Amino acid sequence: MSKRSIEIMDTTLRDGEQTSGISFSASEKLTIARLLIEELGVDRIEVASARVSEGEFEAVKNIIDWANENGYINQIEILTFVDGGKSIQWMKDTGAKVQNLLTKGSLNHLTYQLKKTPEQHFGDITKAFEQATQEGIITNVYLEDWSNGMRNSSEYVYQFLDFLSTQPVKRVLLPDTLGVLIPSEAYAYLSSLRNRYPHIHFDFHAHNDYDLGVANAIEGVKAGVNGLHLTMNGMGERAGNAPLASVVAVINDYLPEIRINVKESALYKVSKLVETFSGFKIPANKPVVGDNVFTQTAGIHADGDNKHNLYFNDLMPERFGRKRKYALGKTSGKANIEKNLQELGLKLSAEDIKKVTQKIIKLGDKKEVVTQEDLPYIISDVLDSKLYQDKVKIKSYVLNHAKGLKPSATLAIKMDDEVLEEHAQGDGQYDAFINALEKVYTQKKKSLPKLIDYAVRIPPGSNSDALCETVITWKTETKEFVTRGLDSDQTVSAIKATEKMLNIIEL
Repeated sequence: MSKRSIEIMDTTLRDGEQTSGISFSASEKLTIARLLIEELGVDRIEVASARVSEGEFEAVKNIIDWANENGYINQIEILTFVDGGKSIQWMKDTGAKVQNLLTKGSLNHLTYQLKKTPEQHFGDITKAFEQATQEGIITNVYLEDWSNGMRNSSEYVYQFLDFLSTQPVKRVLLPDTLGVLIPSEAYAYLSSLRNRYPHIHFDFHAHNDYDLGVANAIEGVKAGVNGLHLTMNGMGERAGNAPLASVVAVINDYLPEIRINVKESALYKVSKLVETFSGFKIPANKPVVGDNVFTQTAGIHADGDNKHNLYFNDLMPERFGRKRKYALGKTSGKANIEKNLQELGLKLSAEDIKKVTQKIIKLGDKKEVVTQEDLPYIISDVLDSKLYQDKVKIKSYVLNHAKGLKPSATLAIKMDDEVLEEHAQGDGQYDAFINALEKVYTQKKKSLPKLIDYAVRIPPGSNSDALCETVITWKTETKEFVTRGLDSDQTVSAIKATEKMLNIIEL
């Protein structure tokens, strides 16, 4: 059976950037655009709204220049408006060739926002088509508030589509603008349009206000739409848009008759880069790309994985360039401990594993975070072994932070029975400390792992003297690992976490 192809249009750089508090720089936009098309393999990307700002103009121009050089120009789309040709001129100045023209897909929006009749609106749109055609610009048309239009004024929607059938429109884009649809409605409305207008290319654009974005997108595919609009990490206004990673995984696993071009193996790394650029944190329990989704916490699950993979499903982490993890905490069992020991290449007797497990459960009861890298410390503590030794010791340090002066740090560190001192400045006290540490390691012709995440946790309701936990994620050429430090001073807790990292890389 031949598969039916679905276009995936990513709108992270346009609709996703409408997430509250999010703004990408021009260089970030270009980097994301390149990754979406070249690494992830999406078919099209919507990168901006016309006439927003001078910065947006420059960002789009950079993307268009790159797209022209690499043959992607018809994959770059701009949201435009029925504005007497101003958007067309903006597009012409950037060199963009595909517009997504925003029009009114419900009678309510048309009547109360534009205060026009359907005939007047269609006349304005006709002129917009003529202007675009003159400039060699391809036109797709958004029917804003289309879902409410189908609910409350379906005859207007049909009238509009009858009109569009006579125009040089490439695609009709159907947004659930306010995220109001339930899956049965999405299927019914899109099926009715598919049957009535078999020759129109329909895209469906789902929002996630009721957490139904993925379900609605899948119903859209079943109903016969030709394309879907999605965003990385579900970014977008209010509750966001349907997330690309989840929709891709569902299509690949549950709709075998559908073909998409997105490369699953690149989903995680592109999602993490978008997270870094945007500052919009991926929830730990976010399907496919969240930190916890391939982490087994309960000991019974780890035991089941050892016994014929009883707790595996088709969402194998290797599909997305990830690995399964086994968390350590108060619900950990012997099987979790054994899985982590295997990763570290360590073996313990059954009696010793029992002692280590009891220690980890006690730490979990105190709400302390336990990571795989903590295991050597715990084993040494519980079994009085020499498994872990302080090979690197931060003997002393001075941190300076004065108004009007750049923060600085001086440290003395013992390595290989030698004490080394260095001084450096930085953007903050911890940054200055790390810069001084880098100087020491440069002297020793050694390199430090890259810091990729830094999280500070203080118990809710605490006072200013509360203990603070700093959890830092590091990345070497071969792996990522986490260390933590605990102190009433945030910078000191970070330094404690860093000292632990230095000893781990020495092991």
